[in-house]
Amino acid sequence: MPLEPRLQRLRRELRALAGLALPIIVAQLAHIAMGFVDTLMAGRVGPADLAAVALGNSFWVPTYLLTTGILLATTPRVAHLHGAGRQPEIGPLVRQALWLALAAGSSAALLLWNAAPALRLMQVEASLIEPTMGYLRAIACGIPAVALYHVLRCFSDGLGHTRPSMLIGIAGLLLNIPANYVFIHGKLGLPAMGGVGCGWATALVMIFMLLAMLFRVKRAPCYQPSRLFDRIDPPRWPIIRRLLGIGLPIGVAVFAEASIFSVIALLIGGLGAKVVAGHQIALNFSGLVFMVPYSLGMAVTVRVGHALGRGSSRDARFSAGTGIAAALGFATLAVSLMLLLREQIPHLYSTDPAVIAIASGLLLYSALFQFSDAIQVTAAGALRGYQDTRAIMLITLLAYWGIGLPIGYGLGLDGWLGAPSGPRGLWQGMVIGLSCAALLLGARLARSARRHIHGTGAD
Repeated sequence: MPLEPRLQRLRRELRALAGLALPIIVAQLAHIAMGFVDTLMAGRVGPADLAAVALGNSFWVPTYLLTTGILLATTPRVAHLHGAGRQPEIGPLVRQALWLALAAGSSAALLLWNAAPALRLMQVEASLIEPTMGYLRAIACGIPAVALYHVLRCFSDGLGHTRPSMLIGIAGLLLNIPANYVFIHGKLGLPAMGGVGCGWATALVMIFMLLAMLFRVKRAPCYQPSRLFDRIDPPRWPIIRRLLGIGLPIGVAVFAEASIFSVIALLIGGLGAKVVAGHQIALNFSGLVFMVPYSLGMAVTVRVGHALGRGSSRDARFSAGTGIAAALGFATLAVSLMLLLREQIPHLYSTDPAVIAIASGLLLYSALFQFSDAIQVTAAGALRGYQDTRAIMLITLLAYWGIGLPIGYGLGLDGWLGAPSGPRGLWQGMVIGLSCAALLLGARLARSARRHIHGTGAD
């Protein structure tokens, strides 16, 4: 193909990816901002309220990630049907995904409602168990709603409409702030609930987001060809089992990746408050940077699904490759900024010289794994588009839990190569684990793309 048509094709693909990814980035940042608002407003009430919210988050956030990860199976299935022009089949599929969401959300809520024994097993201070359980039980009331919302969001994303989740995410953030104020301080005739009020505010926002997305999907013309609301179907196990077969590995992979950082935080916990604070700063900033390649990965899922639905396996491979290239381009910018500003970034979080020095050193390792992180998350997004999700789960478990964590523990706390290096060793393990994930997921993606091209005989 001549150079100019190739460049035009690349520009078209980049524009399509950006159009999908930018609203997802904003929606994800709004979600992160809600957690920040909860922490900030609970902290102003008192340390016990802040501790209850922090402990509650350590339970409900991984549960939420596992639940919504399972439901991510909806996106590639909808994208594939949409790309194939099989619009009438989308409504029945999404109705079964909603049944799955109701079951998964209710199970998650039941788990959170009965988390007290786990808190006691973790030897949480007795005075904190009651407020933490109050916070968790409030959150539990909203979990089924957010699971149903997530299916509708995946439905919308799979059709290529990512702006509604962005607008609803921003509206949810704007609602969360006054709702926190009302529930925490006892306004409008309600009792003052302290940190527990953050849970009720979050549950209210979850219900609002579901109602807003329902209104949007029911009214907007672009969703009508799918005929989602034509009827109510009973649960059909063959379709739900297919969704579980795709979604459960995604949920486990997301949970494994998120929980590894929680485990590392616990391992670092014995090294002192300043070390923990420095680690948290580096991790928080890395998490913000990660939102861009993560959102690109979600956009790649849609683009690959659309291409495969059209029967264009080569277009699917091109979309995956363009997504990885775009993520690597962003990683180059992120690494440059981290290396140039790693002394200044920690000042945004702390004024303590020791904390700043630790965070600055750890940001160097964060810069090192940006390229690997960009490749692994976009490759995983592309594999979701290919509906090759079991490989994502197995590779993630191996890379993070089988390679990265043991090496990090050995270098940081066990002293494999001399004196234990503390948090630096654990972060070195993360660099190695992410690099292995990038290598293995990239190889798996290349294999899946070749198999589809040769197996389908597409263009």
